[in-house]
Amino acid sequence: MSPCVPLAAFKALADETRLRLMRILVRYELNVGEIVGVLDMGQSRISRHLRILVESGLLSARRDGLWVFYGAEKSAFLDAVAPHIADCGPPEDLVRAREALEARNSETRRFFNAIAPDWHAMRREVLGDVDLDALILELLPDSEAVADLGCGPGELLAAVAPKAGRLIGVDASPAMLELARRKVALAGASLRVGELEHLPLADAEVQAAVLSLTLHHLSDPAAALREARRVVAPGGTLVVVDYLKHASELMRERFGDRWLGFDPEELSGWLTQAGFTVHTIDTKPVKLGLKLGLYVARRPNPEETA
Repeated sequence: MSPCVPLAAFKALADETRLRLMRILVRYELNVGEIVGVLDMGQSRISRHLRILVESGLLSARRDGLWVFYGAEKSAFLDAVAPHIADCGPPEDLVRAREALEARNSETRRFFNAIAPDWHAMRREVLGDVDLDALILELLPDSEAVADLGCGPGELLAAVAPKAGRLIGVDASPAMLELARRKVALAGASLRVGELEHLPLADAEVQAAVLSLTLHHLSDPAAALREARRVVAPGGTLVVVDYLKHASELMRERFGDRWLGFDPEELSGWLTQAGFTVHTIDTKPVKLGLKLGLYVARRPNPEETA
C-alpha cells in the first residue's frame, strides 16, 4: 500500500535543501533556472529534490511550452507546516528569489521600451484585421471612470474616451506611456507608471477596467486580477482579453510572452478567487492559429455577497 500523503510529505521535508526549496516556493513560482540561481546549486541536484517534492504532493510542476514552473500545492497540510519552515534557510534565499522575479519584470519593461515604436505593426502580425478595440468597446459599459491596465501606446484609451467621464492608463513601460501621452492628449487621460500587480490607483477608483493582452506578460497574473478587483468599485466591470492556451514558442521569442495563453477554466478560476463574478466568456480566432478569450466579470455589490 502506498504511503499516505502526509507521511510522504514528512519524508520529503526531512532534508535541508528541500526545506529551503519549500520556503521559497510557498511564496513564489519559479522555473528551474531561476531556482538554480537562487540556491547556487547544480541543476541536477536541484532537479532531483524538486522531483521528490512533486512526487510527495508538496509541489506542482506547471508546464508552459518548453518551460516548467514549480510552486507549492494548495493543501491544509502545507498551510499548517508553512509557518514552521519560514526560517529554514539563509535570508539570502528570499532576497535572490525576489530578485529573480524582478529580473523577469525588468526584462519585460526593456522589451516593451525597445519595441514601442513598432508595436502596432507587431500586433497586426497576430491580430490581423480583428478590431480588438471595437470588441472591447462592445463589452464595456458607460462609466464615470475607466482604467486601461497595461495601456501600451494608448490606442484603446483613445477609443474608450466617449464612454468614460475620466480615463486612466497604467503601464510599466515609460516608452509606451510616452506614445500614449501623444495619442490621448486631447482626451485628458491620466497616465501612470506602475506594475499591474501593484497598481497606482486608489481602492474603488474606477467603475470599469480592461486588461487587454497583458496577463500573459506577467509573472503572477492572479495577483494582477486581485489588484484589479481592489481598484474596481463594487458593481463595476472588468473586461479581460487574452490568448487561449497554445503551444507557439514563437510568441515567447517574438513578443516576449511569459505564458502561452490560458485555459478559460484557469482564468475564470482566478477571476472568481479574486472576488469577481464571471458573466460571459467568448472566443475570437486571430492569426498564427491563435484564439482570443474575451471575459466580462463584475465585482459584486456588498449586499449581493451578504
